[in-house]
Amino acid sequence: MTDSIPLFEIPWAVQDIQNVIESIGRGGWWANGPFIQEFEEMVASYLGVEHAIAVNSGTSALMAALVGADIGDGDEVIVPSFTQQATVNSVKLVGGKPVFADIDRDTYGLDPTAVEDRITPNTAAILPVHVYGSVCQIEAICEIAADHDVTVIEDAAEAQGAERDGSMAGTVGDVGALSFCQNKIVPAGEGGMVVTDDDDIARSASLYRSHGRATEDYFESSDSGRHVTVGGNFRMPDMIAALGCSQMERIDSLIEGRRDAALAMNEAFEATDGVSPHTMDNGRHVYQFYTVTLDRDIDRDALIEHLAERDISSKVYWNPPVHQSEYYSRGDRALPVTEELSQRVLSLPMHPELSPQEIERIVAGVRSGCEQLR
Repeated sequence: MTDSIPLFEIPWAVQDIQNVIESIGRGGWWANGPFIQEFEEMVASYLGVEHAIAVNSGTSALMAALVGADIGDGDEVIVPSFTQQATVNSVKLVGGKPVFADIDRDTYGLDPTAVEDRITPNTAAILPVHVYGSVCQIEAICEIAADHDVTVIEDAAEAQGAERDGSMAGTVGDVGALSFCQNKIVPAGEGGMVVTDDDDIARSASLYRSHGRATEDYFESSDSGRHVTVGGNFRMPDMIAALGCSQMERIDSLIEGRRDAALAMNEAFEATDGVSPHTMDNGRHVYQFYTVTLDRDIDRDALIEHLAERDISSKVYWNPPVHQSEYYSRGDRALPVTEELSQRVLSLPMHPELSPQEIERIVAGVRSGCEQLR
C-alpha cells in the first residue's frame, strides 16, 4: 500500500524531548520558567529586534500587539480578507473595527493602493499579513502609514525568517506577531511572540499577557503583585518555550529544507500547464505553505479529489475569505482580487523533510489531474 503524504509533518529531534524533560524536571517552573526568557532572547536575536514577548498563541500575539499599540474601542484597522480568521478576529477581540482592503496579484498581501483608498480619519492601524511564507509590499504600506500617522502591525505568523530587500517579516512595521503552531516554520505545538523595537509597545504587551501585572515574580513572591492595567492570562508555558528553543536552534536548516522542496516543485511545475506556484521576487520565501494558483479552467474540487485518491493531501487557504464568512459577510464592499484568487489557490504538502520521491509523487499527481480536468 502506498504511504499517504500528509499536508505537513512536524520535524522533531531528540533535543526537543530533552528540553521538555528538563523543563518538566525542574518541578516548579512550568508557568514562568527559564526557557521562556531563553526563547524570547533567541527570537529577538534572530530577527534583530529589541523585544520579543512570548504568549500562548499567534492570536494572543496579535491581540497583545494591538493593545500594545493602543488600539481599542472603535479604532479602525485595515486588514486583508485573504487570511486566517484569527487576523481579523484579533481586531474585534480588542474592540477595534476591521476594515477590509483588497490584495495584490504578486504577493497576495495587502495592495497598497487599496489600503490608501480605505484610510479614514478613524484609521488607527494597518494590519498586513505576510502570506504563505512570503513578504507583502510592507515598505510601501509603511510609507502610507507614515503619511497618515497610523501604526503598522505585521502578521508574520506564516513568515518567520522570510525576507524582502534585507528586512525580515515582522520587523519593518511598528510591531509584529509570530506563531509557533504545529505547522509553522518554528513548530512548538502552540505559542506566539510579539516582536518590536518600541519600548512602550513592548511594556504594554508584556502587561497585557499577564493580568496587567507589573511584577514578574508572582509565583515566588509573598505578595499578590502590583497590577497597573487590565490584562488576561496569555502566558506561554515553559514546556512550549523549551520546544521553541530547540526548534530555533535548527531554524536555518528547517527553512533550507522547505526551500529545497519548494524550489524542486517550482521547477517541475514550470512544465505543467494550469499551475502557477506562489513565489516571491527580491527576497526569501520560506514556504510555510506551498501554494499553487490554478488556471480558471481547472476544477479545484476535482483536483483535490484526484490527489486524495492518490493519498496526497491538499487544502484551500482560504475560501471563503474572511469578509464572506458567516460572521463578517455584512455588506462590506467587494474585494475582486481576493474573491478571484480564493477560488483558485490550493496548498500542497510542505515540510522540511519532504523526500525527492514524495515531491515526485506530488508533482505527478497535480500534473495528471490538470491534464484530465482541463
